[in-house]
Amino acid sequence: MAFYILVSVLILIVCVLMTLVVLVQNSKGGGLASNFASSNQFMGVRKTADFLEKSTWTLAITLLVLSLFSIFVIPKTQVKAEASQSEIQKQIDDSKAAPIKDFQAPPTQKK
Repeated sequence: MAFYILVSVLILIVCVLMTLVVLVQNSKGGGLASNFASSNQFMGVRKTADFLEKSTWTLAITLLVLSLFSIFVIPKTQVKAEASQSEIQKQIDDSKAAPIKDFQAPPTQKK
């Protein structure tokens, strides 16, 4: 159960980071990255775009891997399944152990 919660929290963090990175990217109409595109920027415009693209791909792949990994850590509810199986088996055993009474057809009325 602890691994499931951990993976779920990691998926939520990756989703939030991916949303932020996508919003910062420069789109055709500008975007939030246009505010950071000044000539005095430390990394430069092209390096910023490359970094944002690589981080988007990395976060997307991380989200995919975490989603696939979450399948294996989902808590199983085998206790209920075993209980219902044992209950069904008990009913089958009771029905085999109970003697079968002779079946008598109800009397038919003749006119």
